[in-house]
Amino acid sequence: MSTDPVPSTGGLRLGGYVPLREYAVIGDGRTAALVARDGSVDWLGLPDLDSPAVFGAVLDAARGGRFALAPSVPCRAERRYLPGTNVLETTFVTARGSVRVTDALTLHEDATLTPMRELLRRVDGLSGSVPMCWSVQPRFGYGTRRTRFARRAGVPVATAGRHALAICAWDVGEPGCDYGAISGHFDLAEGRGALIAMPFADQEPLVLPTRAECEARLDGTCAAWRSWAHDRLYTDRWHQAVMRSLLALKLLVYAPSGAVAAAVTTSLPESIGGERNWDYRFSWVRDSAFTLAAFLRLGCPAEAHAYFWWLMHASQLTHPHLNVLYRLDGGHRTPERPLPWEGYQGSGPVRIGNAAVGQVQLDTYGELLQTAWQYALATGHLDADIARRLAELADFVCATWQEPDAGIWEVRSPPRHFTQSKMMCWVALDRAADLAERGLIPARHLPHWQTTRGRIRAFVETRCFSPRRNSYVRSAGSEDLDAAVLLGHLYGYGGDDPRMRATISTLARHLRHGPYVDRYSGEDGLSGDEGAFLACSFWLAESLARIGRLPQAIELMDELVGLANDVGLYSEEIDPATGDFLGNLPQGLSHLALISAACAITAASKDTAP
Repeated sequence: MSTDPVPSTGGLRLGGYVPLREYAVIGDGRTAALVARDGSVDWLGLPDLDSPAVFGAVLDAARGGRFALAPSVPCRAERRYLPGTNVLETTFVTARGSVRVTDALTLHEDATLTPMRELLRRVDGLSGSVPMCWSVQPRFGYGTRRTRFARRAGVPVATAGRHALAICAWDVGEPGCDYGAISGHFDLAEGRGALIAMPFADQEPLVLPTRAECEARLDGTCAAWRSWAHDRLYTDRWHQAVMRSLLALKLLVYAPSGAVAAAVTTSLPESIGGERNWDYRFSWVRDSAFTLAAFLRLGCPAEAHAYFWWLMHASQLTHPHLNVLYRLDGGHRTPERPLPWEGYQGSGPVRIGNAAVGQVQLDTYGELLQTAWQYALATGHLDADIARRLAELADFVCATWQEPDAGIWEVRSPPRHFTQSKMMCWVALDRAADLAERGLIPARHLPHWQTTRGRIRAFVETRCFSPRRNSYVRSAGSEDLDAAVLLGHLYGYGGDDPRMRATISTLARHLRHGPYVDRYSGEDGLSGDEGAFLACSFWLAESLARIGRLPQAIELMDELVGLANDVGLYSEEIDPATGDFLGNLPQGLSHLALISAACAITAASKDTAP
């Protein structure tokens, strides 16, 4: 066995795993990495965000692989993002001194995309002299590919088939290659610096950079992020939370296509030891309206245009049917299969792909028409082919709205007449009618859309409202509750009428626990429990503001902003009993819902100001 020192975990890891709250994320517009507070890169897909992981220790501590870098003596860690960037800075403090580690997936100097992928880790001595150690344990193809280690021009290189990564290191000791790892150790004194670069190649030449090139790229990456963040428009209440959410959202943008992933990861559990573990490295139509609205509101026109056109091209492949989700390259096949990994803290199965792609979710039509409506109002026009397709989608809604579906939550129980799905069918036809009246899409079927819109509303009002609950319920004839009906309200269904106001009060009374809001009550075809779904909490805060309950909205929003981890990120869910993060992270919908709620509450505050 190797006798090299091992990084100190600072007591963070239990059974090899750190709490999900202890992760930060870095990225370059093509892929993203999770970096634990103890200095270990525990997740990184290469070459792209949805590619097989080369580091996957977050899902299998023993077999997943990681890039560890930390003091080899007990330490405590403090960290932050450099202001206005997605570059992470971690300061380790030991009894012997302190060091600072700066982590980035680098951007090209002019922010254009190049074939090169590069993880940079710079270490600066701040005080004393700190013993450091590091270990790179690549596991290509989720650990299924045999890895070969060799040296090129004296540089350690790991390869598997068409993939290769190098470890270019300066002042970090002499790298050794054994036992499936490239590793080393060194002492770093005050005022001294060290650097490790990990360039990656996929069916292309592996470029071995110089130290000066790496240092310049790291500086350029910081400058590029600051320049991008400087041009954003939000300056109101909760500014820091909104900007960090926007920066997190930017990390989920797959720059080659303009798609926006739901999360960086797969199979992080909604409950420890449970089966609710899903692959979120795809783009959901469910998120589209929030995504476009965030880009438009916060001054990101390039991202808004790229995302809208990606969505239009991806959905064309299945027109007039909409997939629940699409691959980041626009593809529509995402077969689901398990990996032979144990899962985070033993929470299996670990899934690759997502079988929800085959579900019928009628709410997606409302989301897409809402997205197109927002885009059309912002730009004043629609491409003729897209306009025709949107009209055909409205026709399709008229023909299919009476069918049961799987609903927004992708339950794996039999289809039902979910209330939120019907509300979003109403939204689809309402937006189509408005676009037609504005002359932006063909209007020959406008009377039919308007008539059907009325029929949908009649169905919701007669079949989906419970007088006993004094609330819209989860599905027709049910007495269960569902926070998703808040989306109908946010998109204009029900407005400020008494039934919607009563529903908001009922949901707050029965699904809310402190700042936490459950998704729904009742069974869903899966075993086990889940945490509180963060997006639902933000939807409730926004709904409260929209019906004039501004003090309650602000109070809830303040609580929710305080639930982020130390670097401002959110997962999908939180365990109300412990505050632990659950589910995939960073979760795009959580951050999108924060942005939407902050903007709505701010607008409501200005409207009521004397």
